[in-house]
Amino acid sequence: MKEERKLTWKEHLSSLSSYLDEKGIDLAYVADPVDIAYLTGYSSWTEERVFALLVSRTSQALLLAPAINEGEVKQTAWADRACFYQDGENPWEKAKERMTAWPKGFWAPEARTVTLSHYRTIKEVFPEANLAADISSWLARQRMIKSPAEIEKLQAAGRQADQALELAFALLKAGQGMSESELALELDYQLKRQGIGDLSFPLIVQAGESAARVSGLPSQKGVQAGDMVIFDLGIMKDGYASDVSRTVALGEISPAKWEIYNVVRRAQEAAAKAARPGMTAGELDQVARGVIEDAGYGQYFTHRLGHGIGMQVHEQPNLQPGSEQKLEAGMCFSIEPGIYLPGVGGVRIEDCGWLGEDGFHPFTKTSKDLLSLGEK
Repeated sequence: MKEERKLTWKEHLSSLSSYLDEKGIDLAYVADPVDIAYLTGYSSWTEERVFALLVSRTSQALLLAPAINEGEVKQTAWADRACFYQDGENPWEKAKERMTAWPKGFWAPEARTVTLSHYRTIKEVFPEANLAADISSWLARQRMIKSPAEIEKLQAAGRQADQALELAFALLKAGQGMSESELALELDYQLKRQGIGDLSFPLIVQAGESAARVSGLPSQKGVQAGDMVIFDLGIMKDGYASDVSRTVALGEISPAKWEIYNVVRRAQEAAAKAARPGMTAGELDQVARGVIEDAGYGQYFTHRLGHGIGMQVHEQPNLQPGSEQKLEAGMCFSIEPGIYLPGVGGVRIEDCGWLGEDGFHPFTKTSKDLLSLGEK
């Protein structure tokens, strides 16, 4: 499995060249840093500077990067396939010098990412280029179906998310009276201190009536006895994300809160059990939504059932009402129903996992029994 991980990006790159050749497209221009990492194994963020991957149907590839990245790029497998430019230089002129023997008449840029400014600059340097195609949908499709190597990375990220939840529960129990913001800051600090990993998105901690909001930044509101507390967090591990939500109780909670917790748990578990290749995303959403509607809380489940996950915490597919997207083996996504009662509080339970021929396999294993962190 370790060797397969090393080859993942090479396989992705080879698939792209094959696709271009099949479609008669000379050149793909990939501009999204995450898509570049998917195809090269090299991750960087160059802010406003041009950072691009050019791939031909004849399997040529060139990584176009600012000179400030030269040192780190030369430590990767792309040392001999990179082109660097200084601030003030035209990056596309530098690229053209390296592409003299390339077929490059018919381009497929990543249209959702390429700016109008970049488009105009390319046309100035490559006036013969026809940029009418778009590689965005192909990339989204490729990233939606994960390889065994990618699934292994997502499992590792999930294990770290479980560790982060364990730490979150301990902090809540020890720090009763802290605000949502204080809990989030302390948890972030402890995660970094223990080397668990970087967050895949800003920590969400919502308690009491704040938990009736679907999402939002932690507030200065203190966490009090009788509150339900939502923790929503994720960890980045080796370039892949995790995302998990659990709701816990601080002390004794009202029967109404127990009821909505149990409804959400039944909905989440019903959807996880029902997930199979061949059903639509909309059908799976309705499995969970039906449980919540039958319990009389349909109007308080106000978001989609889930989202894809991979190198980003939100990817395709979207598990939302009415979606005709067919679920396929190898897709990785969240199942996260919720109920949000204004003036009372909210509950969300979420696991991300991968879909096999035999069903849904969660990356996170933290118990869904309602944990009550009683005051002492």
